[in-house]
Amino acid sequence: MKEIRSPIQELQKKEEERLDICRDIMRNSRNELYASMRFMDVALASLVPEPSFQTGTLGTDGACLYFDPDWLIRTFMNRKVLINRLYLHELLHCLFCHVWNGRKRNSRLWNLASDIAVEAIIDDLYQKAVYMRPGSFRLETYHNLKAYKKILTAEGIYRILENTPQEPGKIARMEQEFRLDDHSRWEDGKAKSGMPNRQKQWENMRQKMQTEMETISKEAAADSGSLLEQIHAENRERYDYKAFLRKFSVLKEEMKTDLDAFDYIFYHYGLETYGNMPLIEPLETKEMKKIEDFVIVVDTSMSCKGDLIRHFLEETYSVLSESESFFRKINVHIIQCDDRIREDIVIHNSREMEAYLGGFTVKGFGGTDFRPPFEYVERLLQEGAFKKLRGLLYFTDGYGLFPVKMPPYDTAFIFMKNDYRDVDVPPWAIKLIIDPEEFTEEERITEEYEY
Repeated sequence: MKEIRSPIQELQKKEEERLDICRDIMRNSRNELYASMRFMDVALASLVPEPSFQTGTLGTDGACLYFDPDWLIRTFMNRKVLINRLYLHELLHCLFCHVWNGRKRNSRLWNLASDIAVEAIIDDLYQKAVYMRPGSFRLETYHNLKAYKKILTAEGIYRILENTPQEPGKIARMEQEFRLDDHSRWEDGKAKSGMPNRQKQWENMRQKMQTEMETISKEAAADSGSLLEQIHAENRERYDYKAFLRKFSVLKEEMKTDLDAFDYIFYHYGLETYGNMPLIEPLETKEMKKIEDFVIVVDTSMSCKGDLIRHFLEETYSVLSESESFFRKINVHIIQCDDRIREDIVIHNSREMEAYLGGFTVKGFGGTDFRPPFEYVERLLQEGAFKKLRGLLYFTDGYGLFPVKMPPYDTAFIFMKNDYRDVDVPPWAIKLIIDPEEFTEEERITEEYEY
């Protein structure tokens, strides 16, 4: 006997069948992406497809991949490759943590910058599953942005959009071109549920993907150059620049009462029991971490910007000027150098440092050669200019000739994150990559150690 259903039940059945078709479409898209990019297998399995009639196209909160059933079926019938592209688009948003990193930023510009960053990666992938020939406006946008940043990360694009005057209507035109998915769950608080754990999972996934692309799936990742570049840029360990600089400090005793090592109980007990005779006296010296002899070299070649050099010096000074980071007399050399030594200013106290920063001007603008400062510091050592040189910081863009010989002090080469591509520093040096945005925001600085 045929089962009789009410009109409502019939509609429910049809809707369930339609959603099953949508899920099949999403599975098919995931399989096509996996066949083209096997190194993304874990990421492809990390977003759970969920229907949402408010999404419009596709969207994510870092846990689910939301799809609009009407849009999905219509697009599958007409432009199947667009589903694959947007699926990958959402995965890249999660892998690069765009969902969570827009806090404290202009949301409109951050959304646009994130979309441009991931679309630039996809347009650079010559994979049949996702390839669509980019139009002239896209190519022009990429070209203009690369004039400022060699690697188009969301953070770098955001700073360009924020700090560079745009033609009237240009932002709206870029949004029309690049805004293809739904970001509402980035902003409405839903993405914040369990946020630290979810974000950490995607960061770990990205690190494993880098290893996969560089080893097992190296051949499959050969056509994914821009993707691997961005993964390299994002996978550097987060570190506090001030904490890094304090590693160059030394322990030294100073004539100062050490209240931290003083036991008030025995002191008070002695006074009560024996009158004016304490059982313990406070220590008259205290071990304190200090920065004494130090060298800062700034690359003043044409590729290094004066405002970034100033910000770097100011951030360094903010550590040096802390109460426990100065001896009564310090010996810090600030050397400006391009392909030769342009200036050497010796700083003995905080007052001289403030005066130097107040009248700071960049001198040089020639080529880049890292060797002259090391030769110059070697002469200073022979002349007895330092009691004990603790270390040398070299602020540069990374394009130059490195010295071969290891110096008798710690050395760190400091590069700009967004203008930086892998540079093989000497094995005896520390490589530190910093983000210029962090100078002004006083947030975290990116660091990569290579000994």
